[in-house]
Amino acid sequence: MSADYQQERLKIVGWIVGFIDGEGCFSITVQKNSKLPLGWQVFPEFVATQGEKSLKALEKIKKFFDCGNIFVNRRVDNHKENLYRYCVRSVKDLKSIIIPFFRENPLQTAKQSDFNKFDRVLDLMVNKKHLNFKGLRRIAKIAETMNSKKPSRFLKSSETIR
Repeated sequence: MSADYQQERLKIVGWIVGFIDGEGCFSITVQKNSKLPLGWQVFPEFVATQGEKSLKALEKIKKFFDCGNIFVNRRVDNHKENLYRYCVRSVKDLKSIIIPFFRENPLQTAKQSDFNKFDRVLDLMVNKKHLNFKGLRRIAKIAETMNSKKPSRFLKSSETIR
């Protein structure tokens, strides 16, 4: 690799870390899914959101990671532009691409704590802990402490309280 390429890569890596610190999110949702044996599903998601005018930033991130998708959230409120979300939901891509990147290039804000919890939940999923109630309960308790710290519907459910 040339020195110029290494310098350019360092710039984009730093830009991505800063961008995700400001506009990104690592989230875990435990949601009802009657088609699954336990009736619940763990839904991990890495997301960055921007308005339509800044869509190129999300495209740059998607190209860098070479995984995930960009979705439009059509606005019907008083905003003048649609929102776009770059999302990575594949456990395989999260574990092999996203997690190693942010382990090697730590976030600089409180989001680092959410990232660490996100990483822990993905480890539990890889080890199939989400396929039993004890593991789901453990995952839901971690998820409750992330981001908006909302109470988990799973932990309040009558079938999990028993």
